[in-house]
Amino acid sequence: MIALGIEGTAHTIGVGIVEDLNDKCRVLANIIKMYKPAEGGIHPRDAANHHATHLPHLVTKAIESAKIDEREIDVIAFSKGPGMGPCLRTAATAARALALYLEKPLVGVNHCVAHLEIGRGTTGCEDPVLLYVSGGNTQIIAFAKGKYRVFGETLDIGIGNCLDKLGRYLNLPFPSGPIIEKLAKRGKKYLDLPYTIKGMDVAFSGLLTSAQKYYEKGERIEDICYSVQETAFSALTEVTERAMAHVGKEEVLLGGGVASNERLREMIKKMAEERGAKFFVPEKSLCIDNGAMIAWTGLLMYRCGITTKVEDSFIDQRFRTDDVIVKWRE
Repeated sequence: MIALGIEGTAHTIGVGIVEDLNDKCRVLANIIKMYKPAEGGIHPRDAANHHATHLPHLVTKAIESAKIDEREIDVIAFSKGPGMGPCLRTAATAARALALYLEKPLVGVNHCVAHLEIGRGTTGCEDPVLLYVSGGNTQIIAFAKGKYRVFGETLDIGIGNCLDKLGRYLNLPFPSGPIIEKLAKRGKKYLDLPYTIKGMDVAFSGLLTSAQKYYEKGERIEDICYSVQETAFSALTEVTERAMAHVGKEEVLLGGGVASNERLREMIKKMAEERGAKFFVPEKSLCIDNGAMIAWTGLLMYRCGITTKVEDSFIDQRFRTDDVIVKWRE
């Protein structure tokens, strides 16, 4: 069985094609195009226009890369939410049109759940705690009683958003996360920053403000980046370990764009090893927002009878992870 997925929640538009291979995900194609603003942050309408411009070519390129005929596709999936309204609507419109043209069923997918499922489908983990770290989202997720429950999350901004805002303040280009990671490797002095944890929730606004003040005082950018990473990632590691202990899981999975950060991977892996747990992370092309994760989750949903009527295929900008009934794991 083959699925095509369209991802369009924020700055990335992606088309992925996957195949079910003995209950594991085989990625046949995974093509993405990222919107990069000339300055400042993401403007939703400009990002949506970017997505609309590139989507037809991405669909064609994905089908060609997968080396399949379009009629071999069994189901079309799209990112229903959460995300930016104009971007979500662009992806959903394309998916509806493609489903009608190919006369294939349509499935609306929760973006956050898709990050977890692509990890389960490609890394070999079975029942992990997911540390989901991206621009708009930071959550600690685990399966319990038929749903993916959020055991901890950010109380203000996502860790990726925090890094990008810091990058703009430091006059770094977008996306700033990878650049901050490189600068942090040259940091030599740890600067004291707020370490905000409430239960299994985290907050980053105070950390960001303090980092900006250090910059105003003339501290080295490398030291600021190093200190921000060490503080923020330590907090994320702590709450992830707390969630693992709470739910009794012995696997931890990283997902989301910030999961590409080598320092974060190192800290989570070390924590898992010290607990006697197993650490998993997908390849980097599957950590960032991508169509393959939408396709795979849509395929799992379709196999257990979940489809979305075209007339009901609304987007949901605030689509909660724990609103999804996970029938495919019953």
